[in-house]
Amino acid sequence: MSLVTMIVKMSEGLGKTCAIFFLTLIFSLPLGMVVALLRMSRIRIVSSVTRFFITILRGTPLMLQLLAVTYGPYYLFGANVSRNKLIPVVIAFSINYAAYLAEIYRGGIESIPTGQYEAASVLGYSRAQTFMRIILPQVVKRILPSVTNEIVTLVKDTALAFTVSYQEMFTIGKQIANSQTSFTPFVIAGIFYYLFNWIVDRVMGRCEKALDYYE
Repeated sequence: MSLVTMIVKMSEGLGKTCAIFFLTLIFSLPLGMVVALLRMSRIRIVSSVTRFFITILRGTPLMLQLLAVTYGPYYLFGANVSRNKLIPVVIAFSINYAAYLAEIYRGGIESIPTGQYEAASVLGYSRAQTFMRIILPQVVKRILPSVTNEIVTLVKDTALAFTVSYQEMFTIGKQIANSQTSFTPFVIAGIFYYLFNWIVDRVMGRCEKALDYYE
């Protein structure tokens, strides 16, 4: 198989890699904020339960969570949800990354001085208005480098979808490598991931620059 043919075949899986990446971001970014707010809840049982689930998601491998979400419902309830494997893959990725993002959000929120809440209350802002208009913009600026690191990691973690035989780019490359007894597909995959991360890094860098209020 020629180099061009390998690249063409692997590029067919690139769309599925991108689907995992973008769908995970769409769901995990807001879900992480919800989880963070539950983790910070003044209701102790809510906070404790949320913290427990976060420790499970952060303390177990993403690969194991992929297998559990994809095949667990069948073994537990006889329900086959693995026909369209993109659904369980995105669910597993989203809840895993939401757990990590929740802790990043929580750290950002708790880093804001309490005096800002008090000042907003004096000015007549409600709690929701204070959070959305005053606290959240500052939190976004502070956590953006950490969120960028998670997004870069997500690009590489999409390769873990091969564990449930989802035909994304790395899975196709691995199949070609096995059939052709060649390491070239892995080199091609590495270049793809590097370019993908380069684009992500440039985009996030522009976002950080746009939020640099002190320039």
